[in-house]
Amino acid sequence: MKIIHISAECYPVAKVGGLADVVGALPKYLNNSGEQAQVLMPFYNNKFTQNNKFKTLFTSEVFLGKTSYNVNILVLENTILDFDVFFIDIPDLLFKDYVYSFDDTERFLAFQIASLDWLLTWDTYPDIIHCHDHHTGLIPFMLQESFKYEAFRKTPNILTIHNAQYQGWFSHDKVDLIPPFNFNNVGLLDWGGQINPLAAGIKCAWRVTTVSPTYMEELKQNANGLEPLLSAESNKCIGILNGIDTEVWNPETDNYLVENYTIKTVNKGAKANKKYLCETFNLDISKPLIAFIGRLVHQKGTDLFPEIFKKALTNNNLNILLLGSGDTLVEQNLYELKTEFNGNYNAYIGYDEKLSHIIYAGADFLLMPSRVEPCGLNQMYSLRYGTIPIVTKIGGLKDTVTDIKEPNGFGICHNSTTIPEINEAINRAIELYTNQTKYKKLRTQIMKIDHSWHASAKQYIKLYNTIN
Repeated sequence: MKIIHISAECYPVAKVGGLADVVGALPKYLNNSGEQAQVLMPFYNNKFTQNNKFKTLFTSEVFLGKTSYNVNILVLENTILDFDVFFIDIPDLLFKDYVYSFDDTERFLAFQIASLDWLLTWDTYPDIIHCHDHHTGLIPFMLQESFKYEAFRKTPNILTIHNAQYQGWFSHDKVDLIPPFNFNNVGLLDWGGQINPLAAGIKCAWRVTTVSPTYMEELKQNANGLEPLLSAESNKCIGILNGIDTEVWNPETDNYLVENYTIKTVNKGAKANKKYLCETFNLDISKPLIAFIGRLVHQKGTDLFPEIFKKALTNNNLNILLLGSGDTLVEQNLYELKTEFNGNYNAYIGYDEKLSHIIYAGADFLLMPSRVEPCGLNQMYSLRYGTIPIVTKIGGLKDTVTDIKEPNGFGICHNSTTIPEINEAINRAIELYTNQTKYKKLRTQIMKIDHSWHASAKQYIKLYNTIN
């Protein structure tokens, strides 16, 4: 099968969150399984595009209503990725030093239209058009309704929801920007009185997937207003757990690490990476190190961190290290804790890919007290590196982490994102750490868990076959 993934992000080209990791790995594993998977994404002004050379495959223009924009279809001159990536270059709209901004309606609408316009020029159309999140949510609608894309009426399409909290809403005043369609069906675009790209995609896609089975069920109860729609469309919805790229995330070969290690040498290797972290961030290597990596946003529960960390650091013998950015007030509060708890706490406000890998390897525990976590990849990375996750029992976290109190359990789980429950989970982690025999046994146990994309890719192929 020829599968085209259309996405706003793809690792290592452009990454804001887990969407990039998925789109950067799934095509590779589909290709390894004998399929032909490719990616179509925007051309941004970032480090990746600045450091690589591209050639132009196609030149055209895209119309938003009566306004036209120049479009170039680019491809890398050198084959440095494991799959083909095509770039939609719309200089006036997409070539920015950011992926997302406050109002991206015109940017991503033009991206979607230009993508389909180019696919129309192909000698052989894709067998599957796989869309990701609201940035491509209007594609299923246009494939079904826009007159100019009638040639794609029989081409199966899939929409994957990575995070239903973001839906791409915009006013009906801009409906004329969408290529002409039968206006009797304009209701397919609407949800709650606005044009809602994610809702339109759910209505029109042949199949809708989410990134974990539990998250699919949770969406019927909590989907930022889309609950009744997802319940009504449940017959075409399926949850497929994301995987991780075990070639990129491999402690035995990871070039970012201070010292590589295997299951047999995890204690020595992890200690070397922990030593680096403690020396770099002025922490005590003799104490358990609890780390957080991610966005400082409400969804992740990070608004509670200042109070949680104060309580944990005051009452316990531990280190806390944070890597992330987001809400400016939370950033400021977390940064200020460095003075009060110097020697036991530190925070790197921002993002550093190398540092994230070293933290996965060197931390003793990874904290993920999310309120919403569709799948979560960080907990899978931590398991791969022998770092025990502390997680809320929701979404993909519930699907991938079993509490140590359960049979064959290996993680620390709490039921909800509250200060008392998270602090109690931290206390349990510290108690576990004092039992080094049990702790080291769990480390080797979790490194054997297989969360690679192999199994997930097989499920996607099975789904593709049911509609192709």
